[in-house]
Amino acid sequence: MPTPYFLDSSAIVKCYLSEPGTAWMRSLFDSPDHELYIASIAGAEVIAAIARRVPAKSLPAAVARSVIAAFRADFANAYSVISISDAVIARAMHLAEQHHLRGYDAVQLAAALELHAIARSRAVNLMAVLVAADKELLAAAQSEGLRTVNPEDQPNEPF
Repeated sequence: MPTPYFLDSSAIVKCYLSEPGTAWMRSLFDSPDHELYIASIAGAEVIAAIARRVPAKSLPAAVARSVIAAFRADFANAYSVISISDAVIARAMHLAEQHHLRGYDAVQLAAALELHAIARSRAVNLMAVLVAADKELLAAAQSEGLRTVNPEDQPNEPF
């Protein structure tokens, strides 16, 4: 059974823009041995992260449009999207308070925990892995019992 990976927006961006951790993320994305999940809010977060680089002059507008188009296609076809239900929001509220997380980080963690519960219902030993480049989010996820990976800490060669 393939390993389910939950990708936070901080990790997803690395699939589309060259940053520390990009090679590892692209190898994860290109591997057929993994299931890649994202929260529905990641759509807005990733596009915002890319679009905000245009006025900052770190990304030409034409490149941003091309990258955004690629992400939109993958959002529709390559990722399994976890909807943000009332139950996920309620859990996110608790996680934000407990771990002092930013709002969207709490929602991302709640969605990852939802995926983890789904994975455990499929197979007792199956664990979801949260992939993020946000140290606070990773620490909170670990304290909630999730396996985590920071792509910035991984070797550049594919696994």
